[in-house]
Amino acid sequence: MTPEEIIASGNLELYVCGALPPDEAIEVEKAIAAHPEVKRETELIEASFLHLAETVAPPVQAMTWTYILNSIRNVKDMRDTKIRTLNWPAMTGWAAAILFMGGILWMLKQTNDLNNSLQITTTENTVLKEEKSTVEIQLAENNETLEILRSKDYQAYTLPGNQAVAPEAFAKVYLNKKENVAYIDIKGLPTPPQGKVYQVWSLKMEPLTPTSIGLIDPKNKAGDGIYKFTNFPAPEAFGITLEPEDGSETPTLSQLYILGMVTI
Repeated sequence: MTPEEIIASGNLELYVCGALPPDEAIEVEKAIAAHPEVKRETELIEASFLHLAETVAPPVQAMTWTYILNSIRNVKDMRDTKIRTLNWPAMTGWAAAILFMGGILWMLKQTNDLNNSLQITTTENTVLKEEKSTVEIQLAENNETLEILRSKDYQAYTLPGNQAVAPEAFAKVYLNKKENVAYIDIKGLPTPPQGKVYQVWSLKMEPLTPTSIGLIDPKNKAGDGIYKFTNFPAPEAFGITLEPEDGSETPTLSQLYILGMVTI
């Protein structure tokens, strides 16, 4: 057979695995010694087996494949130089060992994939539990705030947007006049730009006297989009302006988003 025919025959793969009959194995060995292209193809086949081991198991398992291949070579090299016969039972044993090792490596990979899936599922369940807890806390806060606002002590007012600045904006105020407590719902306001914050003002109209009652920030949050303010002068009106993130001492009238009267 020519080198091309030997390469195309598939005998080199069987030779590397030790599965060729003795007479054909001797022919392959002679071809390897005589033809560099056959030797190169044999080396590529051996490298492919090692690569297969590396892709289905941790790197340390590839060493096992190397050991097996070296052992197969050793068995081939141990032939009597005169008789040149192959130890067929030994080759069959090694082939069985290779198949057995492949099965073990496949099982290890399946187990590793299953463990990774379980870990991902556990993480997702933990995140879902945390999200569920957060939603339950927020729902409880909203229900508590809703019960307060429904009480007879609070009167609701809708404050319109400033036509010159934000004509579509609005806010709702729930005011307890006896205790000067106000809950302000700002869902009708646009999201403030970065570096800016809404500031709420209690207003006396004659003369115009603004008093800051606080910023729309998390420390005043009482529910979803609702903020609580206390301890401010009895208002005749409320205003909401857009200010720098730390707030201002006096309202920026060019950024007055909300202005509305409340009945005393």
